[in-house]
Amino acid sequence: MPIRIDNELPAKQKLEIENIFVMSNLRADTQDIRPLKIIILNLMPTKLETETQLLRLLSNSPLQLDIEFLQVATHKAKNVSKSHMDKFYKTFDEVSENKYDGMIITGAPVEQMKFEEVDYWDELCKIMDWSKTNVYSTFHICWGAQAALYYHYGIKKYKTPKKIFGIFPHTCLDDTHPLMRGLDDVYYVPHSRHTEIKMSDIAQVKDLQIISYSEEAGVHIVSDMECRNFFVTGHSEYDRDTLAKEYFRDLSKGLDIDMPVNYFPNNDTNLVPKMTWKGTANLIFNNWLNYFVYQKTPYDLSTL
Repeated sequence: MPIRIDNELPAKQKLEIENIFVMSNLRADTQDIRPLKIIILNLMPTKLETETQLLRLLSNSPLQLDIEFLQVATHKAKNVSKSHMDKFYKTFDEVSENKYDGMIITGAPVEQMKFEEVDYWDELCKIMDWSKTNVYSTFHICWGAQAALYYHYGIKKYKTPKKIFGIFPHTCLDDTHPLMRGLDDVYYVPHSRHTEIKMSDIAQVKDLQIISYSEEAGVHIVSDMECRNFFVTGHSEYDRDTLAKEYFRDLSKGLDIDMPVNYFPNNDTNLVPKMTWKGTANLIFNNWLNYFVYQKTPYDLSTL
């Protein structure tokens, strides 16, 4: 089944080239079916790339999804046109009365700042508070996961000695958890961050469970006990070349950046990285949509 997006969204053409089934609003309106309503708060600076990455993963399921994009009004996007944001993104005031089956809150390049120093922190807190009553299940990514754990549970983030940067092996800590269903004993996920959350801090919160972990990259996925909120420190949505772009960007700025680990074949930057996390990414997003959004969300969203 397709994802339902605006017919003029730039990601639509790229996804169609990849033979991913996307449906325009006009066609979807003629179908007698209630699609799952998913809202994406996109805090990433590379908004167009993130749109495509997330839509690609969300589309790989038998469910019809009605996708909306949300922006924070208290921050001006610098790497995308105002016309794109005005056309395809809504503000919180425009959606605050709505109900959604699922929500994704992305990462953001502000992890080395204190949460309260981020210019849109108050607005983000307002959105996260709203999500408790207006969204059935929320999937938080990277800094978005750290921010949510801090806001909801007071869990701190800590700077790491060096950037956690590359493709890391992970293991499941609860292989009966539906979000982990179908994953290999060892699976790979990209990480790109200067901070971490600690297992010992999460262990103090009875409402939280760590379900995925990496010896090298640390805590990966945390779930609340109701399985309505997931906090994911990695970027399984990343494209093949996303880490390469970050690496070469930082090199060009003269920053002290190590080569991403387990990424370039033979550590040769002239070689194309092998994508070893695509299957994991599709399974995690499909499991979230199937087990924690589709099967549990009420048919009538007004009853949330």
